[in-house]
Amino acid sequence: MASTLQPGANRISLTDPLVDGRQSDNALKVWRGAARLLRSMDFACLPEVTLASGRRADLLGLGPRHELWIIEVKSSIADLRADCKWPDYRMHCDRLYFATHPDVPLDIFPEDAGLILSDGFGAEIIREAPEHKLPAATRKAVTHRFARHGALRLHDLTDPDLRGSFAGY
Repeated sequence: MASTLQPGANRISLTDPLVDGRQSDNALKVWRGAARLLRSMDFACLPEVTLASGRRADLLGLGPRHELWIIEVKSSIADLRADCKWPDYRMHCDRLYFATHPDVPLDIFPEDAGLILSDGFGAEIIREAPEHKLPAATRKAVTHRFARHGALRLHDLTDPDLRGSFAGY
């Protein structure tokens, strides 16, 4: 996949607003399959959502019963080994999943998180994530971030000249 960054600009092209130039092709395929799985489960999801802790969730899903899931995309063994921040995501979601593709061995993923296997076209839950319900105030704050982030992304698509002009996500 070619870079979607416009020459001479630090903004995302309208042809692929989900790519910011940091993701590998494998990571994008894992993301797409996981997002399709969530959508089939009636979740709305957004990529790269900055949380109150300053960390960014690879994929944040909001379910039909207000449940919040974070899916951490791992495209390689090295990607997982380099990530020591994933336990922090638990304070922002009801369930935490890893998502990966068939070329990554599944036995390397922590047992205390869910596991999704994605081929880029679809995905399946291999292991359910344990549920740890968020406190009401945290749920409200994360849901507000989700809504704000989604609205700002939509506005960026319809008015790209203002993208990045305002603080917000």
